[in-house]
Amino acid sequence: MTIATMPQRPVMPTPELGVLMVTGAYYPELSGGGLQCRELVRQLRESARFTILTTTADPTLPALDERDGVPVHRVAVDVSSFLSKIAGAVKVTRVVLSNRHRFSIVHLHGFSQKVILLTLLARLLGKRILLTLQTSAHDEALQIRGRSRLAFWGFSQADLFTGVSLGLQRSYHAAGLQPEKFRLIPNGVDISRFRSPHAAERKALHRRLGLLSDGRIVLFVGFFSKEKCPDRAFEAWASLALTHGAIGPLVFVGATRSRYYEVDPQLVDTVKRRAHDLGLADRVVFVEKTLEIEHYYRAADIFVLPSLREGLPNALIEAMASGIACVASRLDGATDGLIEDGTNGLLVPPGDVAALAVALRFLVDHPDRMVEFGRRARQTIEARFAIGQTAQQYLNAYRTLMGQPTCAV
Repeated sequence: MTIATMPQRPVMPTPELGVLMVTGAYYPELSGGGLQCRELVRQLRESARFTILTTTADPTLPALDERDGVPVHRVAVDVSSFLSKIAGAVKVTRVVLSNRHRFSIVHLHGFSQKVILLTLLARLLGKRILLTLQTSAHDEALQIRGRSRLAFWGFSQADLFTGVSLGLQRSYHAAGLQPEKFRLIPNGVDISRFRSPHAAERKALHRRLGLLSDGRIVLFVGFFSKEKCPDRAFEAWASLALTHGAIGPLVFVGATRSRYYEVDPQLVDTVKRRAHDLGLADRVVFVEKTLEIEHYYRAADIFVLPSLREGLPNALIEAMASGIACVASRLDGATDGLIEDGTNGLLVPPGDVAALAVALRFLVDHPDRMVEFGRRARQTIEARFAIGQTAQQYLNAYRTLMGQPTCAV
């Protein structure tokens, strides 16, 4: 007698993940959050179908674009104009409704006024919401609760939260929100793009970038904003540049003139005036924008981050991945999660120019320690902050929201 075999049930394919990625800036605009979003999209575009929705202060950028094979919708908004905000809300609504069949998840990067509108739209359309907290103070749950009931409603409606730092995690828990809805996912970096250079490569970069100096090159990367304190980086550097022959140029890479609300053009005017008065103008370099930031990291010897607040600073992660000795403000739950003071870099009190100058002098006077800090910094990033690890954690978050199996990281 022939035993009939039961027909096997066909293996059903995993439902395609569709994600509407919402961010405050996106390439070619340069911001830490926007660039992190782009890296995630590039890592995960084979596993999920992305649509980008971003607001912009630059009306010259196209409303519909494509980057890395992914559609990018831009809504230009003048934050100083109430009518522009209303028009922007209408355009955001149109983008969401016209693309509603492309996504099942709305991934919000950072909290802003548009999150309230997008949360309402997501709920009406039956979409899942992931909210990533990325900036200290600005994205902290207790701060948002203090703004208004409506703001906290929009914040608390997310189905899942991720935070880039321990500080943001602590703030979330302090607000009494559900602990099981929070995941700590740090920012990540492409460790093949951001890497230590060979000696010959560094010399070639010095020539190419016009940084011809026998002294140690000091690098600052970030907006000219009051919270990032480029003026304090200058004052600390200048106190050594006037007397210490081993200090080379100070290189500022970042927007000094921009429609972006955080940029304060008075800061660059102050730095330029001070540099002129001290006779140091020819030793301070300003790079408004570059699409090859990795070259500046490889050319530099020391990186400074004198910020007063950060979430988990992308610039510091990139600098450490590039094998540079780093000096940063000690920000609880942020920079101290990257730098172990005296082991893979140096931490100084926020706003303390004298302490920053002492740290710079120590690195210049102890080149062996400077190199060792850079080597250990690179090891830290390789072990814990590679973009592949970060991307897999976000993919798991998406799958959790859709009830799909996840993978070990």
